[in-house]
Amino acid sequence: MLPCAEHLLVPFEAGPLPPGPWLVFAPHADDETFGLGGCLLRAAREGVETHVVVVTNGALGGAEAGLVERRREEVERAARLLGLHGLQCWDEPDRALRVDAPRTERFAAAIRELRPAAVFFPGPLELHPDHRATGLLAWAALRLLSAGKARPQAISYEITVHNPVNLLVDITAQMPGKREAMAAYASQNSQNSYPDYVVALNRSRSFSLPPEVLHAEALYRYDDEQLRLPLAEATRRIIDGYFAPASATPSR
Repeated sequence: MLPCAEHLLVPFEAGPLPPGPWLVFAPHADDETFGLGGCLLRAAREGVETHVVVVTNGALGGAEAGLVERRREEVERAARLLGLHGLQCWDEPDRALRVDAPRTERFAAAIRELRPAAVFFPGPLELHPDHRATGLLAWAALRLLSAGKARPQAISYEITVHNPVNLLVDITAQMPGKREAMAAYASQNSQNSYPDYVVALNRSRSFSLPPEVLHAEALYRYDDEQLRLPLAEATRRIIDGYFAPASATPSR
C-alpha cells in the first residue's frame, strides 16, 4: 500500500479567516492568546467581531497570593491588545473541569446568547485535561443546537501541540502583536517559557506553506456530518486518514 500524499493531511496554502462573529472558549486565561492570538489580531483588523469565554479560574497556575485576580487582570489587558469585543471569565475550578450536563448547558447558553457564526475550542489532542474538557463541552453544546443555519461552524485550535488541521492562517504580520499580548501573562510566563513554545509551534505550522509565510495558526473546521458523531469518533476518523491508501481521500 502507498500511503496518501501529505497535501491530503495538511493545507499547502494559507486560508482566510472564518466568518464572524466568533465565540472562543479558552480553558484558562492565556489560552486564547497562545492559541489564537494571531487570528484574533487579524480578526480585529478585518472587522470580525470576537468574544472570549475563559472557562476556569486558573487558581492552580502558580503559588502566588491573589493569583485568580492577577490572571483576570492579565486577560483583561490581553483582551484590549487583541481588540476583543467581549470577554467573560467564568469560575470553573482549575484542573477539575467536569464534562457533564449542567456545564454543557452553560456552554450552549453562551452560544445561544451571543449567536456566533463560529465557535472555537481546543483541539482534541491537547495534553492538559482542562483543554480537552473544554473541547468536549463545546462539542456537546454545539450538538444540542439545531443543525443547519442555526448552528455555528465548529472550529478547533491548537494551544500546546499539533492537532488535526484543515485550515492554516498566516499570522506572520501579527506575530509582533501576538508577542506583546503573550507578554501580558507575566504570572504564567514566570512558570515556564510558554511564549517561546508557542512561537515554535506557529513557526512549525508554516512548514507546508510558501516561504514568505513564517508563522501560522492551525485550525480544524468540522462539518455537520462530523458533529453528528461523538468528538472521539470524529477524531478517530480524521486520524484514519494518516493510514489511508494513496487512492483514497482521508475522512473529513
